[in-house]
Amino acid sequence: MSKPPVPPKAPTKASTGQKIEHAIEKALDPLASALKRATTPAATPAPTAPAPGKPGLKVSPLAVPFPTIPPIGGVEIATARAGFYKHERDDLVVFRFARGTTCAGVFTRHKVGSAPVDWCKRHLGNDDGGKDVRALVVNAGCANAFTGKAGADAARRTASEVAKRFGCRQRDVMLASTGVIGVVLDDHKIAAQLPTVESRLDADAWAQAARGIMTTDTFPKGSYAEATIEGEKVRIAGIAKGSGMIAPDMATMLAFIVTDANIHPSVLQALLGLHVRTTFNSVTVDGDTSTNDTCLMFATGTSTAPRIGRVGDRRLKEFSAALDRVMLDLAHQLVRDGEGATKFVKVTVDGAASPASARKLAKSIADSPLVKTAIAGQDANWGRIVMAVGKTEEPVNRDTLAIRFGPHQAAIDGAPSPHYDEAKMTAYMKNPEIDITVDVGSGRASATVWTCDLTKGYIEINGDYRS
Repeated sequence: MSKPPVPPKAPTKASTGQKIEHAIEKALDPLASALKRATTPAATPAPTAPAPGKPGLKVSPLAVPFPTIPPIGGVEIATARAGFYKHERDDLVVFRFARGTTCAGVFTRHKVGSAPVDWCKRHLGNDDGGKDVRALVVNAGCANAFTGKAGADAARRTASEVAKRFGCRQRDVMLASTGVIGVVLDDHKIAAQLPTVESRLDADAWAQAARGIMTTDTFPKGSYAEATIEGEKVRIAGIAKGSGMIAPDMATMLAFIVTDANIHPSVLQALLGLHVRTTFNSVTVDGDTSTNDTCLMFATGTSTAPRIGRVGDRRLKEFSAALDRVMLDLAHQLVRDGEGATKFVKVTVDGAASPASARKLAKSIADSPLVKTAIAGQDANWGRIVMAVGKTEEPVNRDTLAIRFGPHQAAIDGAPSPHYDEAKMTAYMKNPEIDITVDVGSGRASATVWTCDLTKGYIEINGDYRS
C-alpha cells in the first residue's frame, strides 16, 4: 500500500518568488519527496471483501457494481467449471446465438497472437465471414498462446465439438481464451462440460458470464444501453475482463457485446472500428499488450428494428452513440480494476500538432512509471509530467506549456504557476479520481487516455501470477 504524504504545513505568508521556488523543488526533486514519504508510518489499510476471481485478491477500491442486464433476444449463455483453475470456480462460458446472427471483431496487434485470435480473424476475414455466427466459447485460465500447431488443433477441435452440438459449421463458432501463455489448451476439458453447458443455457446469465471470464480481475464488468432505430427499440449489452497487461491496441482484455439489432457484418465492423479507438484503445494499466486481446460484437437481428446494410446509414446515429457508451463504460472498468490500482486517472492533452501527436503524448504520460507512482503517493509531481511529455519528441512549445491537476494550475507559460497552492494540490491528490490536463501549445488537437496508479499491489499480483 502506498504511504500517505506528509501533511501540509499551515499556510504562511510568502512572496511569489518563494512560492515558485518551493514549487520547483517539489516538482524537480522526486527523491526528496520519496524520502519524506518513506519516513512516514503507513496507514492501516481498510478491510475489503475477497474478489470472486483469483484467491487472495481483494476487490478494487474503484470497483463499480454489475449493472442489471435484461435478456437480449437471440442469445443464451451458460457457464461451467472445466478445471483450468485449481480452485473451485466457473472458467468456461458459452454463448449460443440465433440463426442469422452477424459478427464483427477487433483483435490484438501483438505479433505472437493466440490460437483463438488466429481462428476468429481467419473466419471473420472470409468473403462471407460473420454472416451466420452461432456460438462463442470462452475459457479462462489458459491463453492457448505461443502453442504452435498443437494449440491451433486444440482450438479447431473445440469449435468442432461445439458445432456438432449446436448444429452448425466449425467456422460459425468464435473462440476466445485468457490466462497463462505457453500452455496448450486441454480441449477435452471443454468437450466434457458441453452437456452441462447445454442444459444450463439461459437468456439471463450475464453476471455469471462476466464472472466466468475473470482472471486477476477483482470484480465482474458489464454494461447495458438502449437505443432506437427508426423508432424501434434495440438493446446493447456487453461484458469484459481485464486487469493487467492493459495497453492500447488493444489490451489484455476480452470484451463481448451483443445487440438484438439487425445489422450487416460490414456495418458492425465499421462501428466497432470507429469506437474502439477512443474506448478500448485509449486505456492503459501498465503499457504492456497481450497476445489474446479480443473484442467481438454480435447482432442477433431479433428486434423489430429494420435491417441496416449500409455503412454510414443515418438511422444508426442513436445506436452508434449508445454503443460508444457501452464500450467506454467497459473500458473504464478495466482501468478501475487495474492490478493494485487505487486511483482512476484521466489524462488529457490539448494544443497538440495532430490527433496522433496528442494521443502519443497522452499515452506517454499515462504509461510513465514515475508519473503513476507519484499519483500512488498522492504527489502532484508535475516535473514528471514534463519529463513524460518531452521524451516523446513530439512538437511541444516549452514556453507555453501548461499543466493542471483537476482545477488547480501547477504550471503555466512554461514555468511554475505563481498561484501554486501546495495545500490545495495535496488535498486534491487524495481523491480516488484524478484529472491531469496538459496543453503543449503546438496546435489544436486533443486526445484523452485513461489509466491508473502503480502500486506495490501490481508487483504482488504479477510476482506470483502462475501460482
